[in-house]
Amino acid sequence: MLSVALLAITAHALAQPFPSKPLRIIVPAVPGGGTDILARLLSPKLTEIFGQSVVVDNRGGAFTNIGTEMVARAAPDGYTVLIATTPHAINPSLFAKLPFDPLKDFSMISQLALTQTVLVVHPSLPVKSVPEFIALAKARPGQLTAGTAGGNSAFLAVEMLRSMAKIDVLNIPYKGAGQALNDTVAGHVQFQVNTLLAALPFIQAGRLRAIGVCGSKRAAALPNVATVAETIKGFESSGWYALMGPAGMPREVVQKLHDGYSKALNTPEITRRLSEMGVDVLAGSPDELTKLMPREISKWAAVVKSSGAKAE
Repeated sequence: MLSVALLAITAHALAQPFPSKPLRIIVPAVPGGGTDILARLLSPKLTEIFGQSVVVDNRGGAFTNIGTEMVARAAPDGYTVLIATTPHAINPSLFAKLPFDPLKDFSMISQLALTQTVLVVHPSLPVKSVPEFIALAKARPGQLTAGTAGGNSAFLAVEMLRSMAKIDVLNIPYKGAGQALNDTVAGHVQFQVNTLLAALPFIQAGRLRAIGVCGSKRAAALPNVATVAETIKGFESSGWYALMGPAGMPREVVQKLHDGYSKALNTPEITRRLSEMGVDVLAGSPDELTKLMPREISKWAAVVKSSGAKAE
């Protein structure tokens, strides 16, 4: 009788339309960074679209691996998803062993957006451009400190800057981008690379000074700030956000999540706000993300090798 009752309960649960209970977005970073900002911007609209509460759950630490592993081990029912960022493709090269497979342990749902990154300094640093920054760094070898989330694309961007500009700076890895940003704003470290999404409010308030855009073109939000590549030929670093779930999710659930997030991202108000913060909405298909991830892992493997970066 017990087995019959359990089968009946299971059948009832499976028959319920998705979603029939609150959903959870795992942000594998501490509050305050670009991923957290994006998740919290989307959450109210997703609640409206799905008709269920959408909760943002910050699980930072270990270069995003703590939150990422949590999703890899979650039930593949669509109720727990991950906003993955560039470290998802970087970490396989930084770590000798990960507690999950970045491809096999995840269902690819959607590439959400691309984000520009920016080189910023504390206003007390007497530089207003990349050439001035390089000159100061060479005049003060080993004295300028950067705060970046360890292992992410911003951390590697500082490593690339150090290598390509031939400067001696100290790159301090933080548990999360939000903490690194707060310490840069407070002047505990002198500079950093961060997403424009996270840094722009502090730039506009005069609490940080933008001296170089790290992408291949200038940012619409900072038209007078040159790219780093205008000084260091070939320098380029940008980031992305993607939605993933545990491996084995039903295709119809993957599609429903993709459609819901795409609808939220393409809401005129959200698209406008993200654009103002240097984020380009993509809302790519599950198949597109599935093809993208192996390419990203290969690309960042080359960057990690050339930089000599290692996870401490």
